[in-house]
Amino acid sequence: MPELKIEREHTLGLAGARAVAERWREQAEQDWGMSCESEPGESEDHMRFARSGVSGELTVTETRFDLHLKLGFLLGAYSGKIEQKINANLDALLGPVA
Repeated sequence: MPELKIEREHTLGLAGARAVAERWREQAEQDWGMSCESEPGESEDHMRFARSGVSGELTVTETRFDLHLKLGFLLGAYSGKIEQKINANLDALLGPVA
């Protein structure tokens, strides 16, 4: 099963990062048909998401977004394009990587 790991640093603090993660969740559910489940914590939040052929977890801290995505066999062939789309989405939400 192909996997993608995307890590992004930010300066939003935990409250700001939670707001961005919530916007990401809304997009994932509406645009990509994901089912998302959030688990807030004191110093980090975990968001698990899934749909047919894709599952993963987004970990949000006051300084980082860590996205771990597992692609099924059919979507694995498109892993490069999927990674580009996710990076563009994170650029729009967090700003481009420095």
